[in-house]
Amino acid sequence: MTLYLNLEMYPLDRPDGPEYAELVEKCQADLAADGMFNLPEFFNPGVAQAAADAAKPAMDSSSFRHARQHNAYFKDTMPGINDDHPAMVKFQTVNHTLCADQLDGNPVIEVYKWAPFAAFLAATMGKEKLYQMDDKMACVNVQATRDGEGLNWHFDRSEFTTTILLQAPEVGGQLEYRKDLRTPSDQNYDGVAAVLAGKDPQTKRIMPEPGALNVFRGVNTPHRVVPVQGPAERVIAIFSYYEKPGVHFSAEELLGFYGRAVA
Repeated sequence: MTLYLNLEMYPLDRPDGPEYAELVEKCQADLAADGMFNLPEFFNPGVAQAAADAAKPAMDSSSFRHARQHNAYFKDTMPGINDDHPAMVKFQTVNHTLCADQLDGNPVIEVYKWAPFAAFLAATMGKEKLYQMDDKMACVNVQATRDGEGLNWHFDRSEFTTTILLQAPEVGGQLEYRKDLRTPSDQNYDGVAAVLAGKDPQTKRIMPEPGALNVFRGVNTPHRVVPVQGPAERVIAIFSYYEKPGVHFSAEELLGFYGRAVA
C-alpha cells in the first residue's frame, strides 16, 4: 500500500503507535468542530491523477448518466410542512458514475480492500468496526461532474461520506455546506429554506486538493457540489462501508443509482 498512500504522513499501517493515536484524535476533533476532516496528500503524488486517467476510458464510454430532479430530502413529502414550502424546492443534479466492477486494477479498489483503511475510518468515526460491502457495484464508485453539472443541495442518508478527490475542475466543484442545521428532533425547515436561498451567512465552501481524503458528516448538514465550469471534469472516488457485514443494494436501488442491476 506504500505505492498508493502517504504512510509517512498518515501511519495507517502502525495502529499501535503514538502518531496513529494523535491522527485519530485530530480527525475526531475536526469532525466535532467542522463536521468533517480533510487529510491532504493522503495519496502519494501522482496517484490521484493516475486513478482518474485509468477510469477515463470507461467514464467516457460506459458510465451511467444520472440526471434527476430532487429536493434536499430526496422525498416527495416531509412531516409538518406543505409541499410548496421553500425547504421543499427542487433542483437538478447530474453526474456520471462508474461502479466497482468497472474499476478493475484502479488504485481506489486496492485502497478500499486494504483492511487498515477501514479500521482507521472506524476509529475516527467512533465505530467498533466497519465492513466492506458485499455489493460488487456499490462498494466503490467513481463519479465525474462535467461542465455545467453539479450535485445539488441535499442531506445524506448515511451518517458519514468518505471520498478522495481524484481530479479538480478549473472552476467550481467546491463542497458547499451548512453544518448541523437540523437535529433528529427539529427539522428546522425555515433554516433549510434560508440555506437553499443563499441567505445563511454560516454556509461555507471548501475545495479539497486532489489526493485528499475527506470524511464528511452530512446526515444533518445540507450540502452541495458547486456546478463545474470548463473542460476539466471533477472526478471523485466514493467509498462505502457499513457497521454490519453482508450489505448490498436491492435490484431496485441498483437500477436507480446505476441503470443496471447485475454486475
